[in-house]
Amino acid sequence: IQWLSAGITNFRAVYWEVERDTLIAIPLFIFMGIMLQRSKIAEDLLVTMGQLFGPVPGGLGTSVIFVGALLAATTGIVGATVVAMGLISLPAMLRNNYDKSLASGIVCSSGTLGQIIPPSIVLIILADQLANASDVANTMRQSEYKLFTGEFSMPGDFSIASTSAGDMFLGAFLPGLVLVGLYMLYVLVYARIKPNVAPPVPYDGKYDVGFAKKVFLSLVPPLSLIFIVLGSIILGIATVNQAGAIGAVGATIMGGYRLHAGKKHAYTPSIIAVLSLVTIYFLIKNFDLRVKDITSSNDVIGITLASIAVVTLTISVLWSFYRTFKIDETLKGVAIETCVTTSMVFIILVGAAMLTAAFRGFGGEELVTEFLTSLPGGFWTQFIVVMAVIFVLGFFLDFIEIAVVVVPIIAPILLAQTDANVTAVWLGVMIGVNMQTSFLTPPFGFSLFYLRGVAPKTVSTIQIWKGAVAFIVLQLVGLGIVGYYPPLVNYLPYRTYLTSEVSPPPMNPRLQECIQEYKFELYENNGDIIK
Repeated sequence: IQWLSAGITNFRAVYWEVERDTLIAIPLFIFMGIMLQRSKIAEDLLVTMGQLFGPVPGGLGTSVIFVGALLAATTGIVGATVVAMGLISLPAMLRNNYDKSLASGIVCSSGTLGQIIPPSIVLIILADQLANASDVANTMRQSEYKLFTGEFSMPGDFSIASTSAGDMFLGAFLPGLVLVGLYMLYVLVYARIKPNVAPPVPYDGKYDVGFAKKVFLSLVPPLSLIFIVLGSIILGIATVNQAGAIGAVGATIMGGYRLHAGKKHAYTPSIIAVLSLVTIYFLIKNFDLRVKDITSSNDVIGITLASIAVVTLTISVLWSFYRTFKIDETLKGVAIETCVTTSMVFIILVGAAMLTAAFRGFGGEELVTEFLTSLPGGFWTQFIVVMAVIFVLGFFLDFIEIAVVVVPIIAPILLAQTDANVTAVWLGVMIGVNMQTSFLTPPFGFSLFYLRGVAPKTVSTIQIWKGAVAFIVLQLVGLGIVGYYPPLVNYLPYRTYLTSEVSPPPMNPRLQECIQEYKFELYENNGDIIK
């Protein structure tokens, strides 16, 4: 009976592992990234940035890193980014006499930025696991508090704040920029010291109005999409799932005009979409659009105009979807690849959840807990050991397996420690950067294998490994900076607004503000009754 009960419990845990709302964002962000790649927007970005920064020593390499960061912020998939950049940017650097090792290292390292720069699939899965780990850690702390004080109720100050995908995105934003800055600085300095490894690439054309238009059309739309997706999360306007849907639709609109480039009305759907959104924003700010509370003719006018704007926005979106479906069946290919990638992710999630359940069922979690708690030095010794183990596991296991198998076991132990009192967001970002480092480490780094599969035969495996070494050192430097200075992670998710005082990390800042205003108004009107 005990075995049957344990089996039912494990199957229930496996079911709930893939049922949670947090994971809805995964296929949306995958769709967004694949659409941008298949519609050749990513390729245009690489070519244009190379022409813009190429004349500077090391400029082509820094432009590849910059584009890698942008692709990371639109795909969140390491393999897709490394392969895309290996096919486009690596041959370009080799043609312009870049050192093979340096060029390989640039592609591998910039491709792995998708591990840490939001919206990352890794961060979504880590947020899902750390939210559960925070609950378990709170239970462990409450048991200790009761043991030492005899009181059943633990003060809220001793509780561990849970985390969400939005919090993880905010926490990883600044560390991701730190890594990008370290990569760029290294390439520029190395090119100054040894000009022959990254020579300047002269641009044959002219820097005229036509080139400025090309840069604008290649750079501004992807940046705008990233700003809308991440900005809506940061400002509390949208949840992660809603932002993912916005990103998927925005990528389709961009793909619609890119695939129709050079033809009549190429930009018409996107222009209509932008004008419709601006109109809707203006109407929301200046009119009361609540249909059930119409009090004046102005309300009727505002609702009518808003309805027209919504209809035109819908038409422009459907028009873009039709274009991407009609031209080379791009939409069909994107949908199939999204389904394949999403299925792979969720199958790994289910398998990893089953392994975790079996590991716990046989008492493995108790053994790990006993081992870590027996180590001298408290939290920091435990943390270093755990990070070293995750680093080694990154050679052999996919990031999903590490996030679902290892994190649920070790995270509650680390979060429950009171001598360091770290946040779940900080722990998640540190684990994410650590796994990103393992993706680069020879001989088993996943990123190295991805590049080996698409790199020209003139680039040897040893040269790829050699090029990754310097960026591994930079990764460890970045990991040390984030570990030594936690506010890099905790600043954004622990603030309601960018300039506000520190407050508990909200699930949705705008929603939290509304709740607070409602409570104050309720107390002001019914203070005597409440007292």
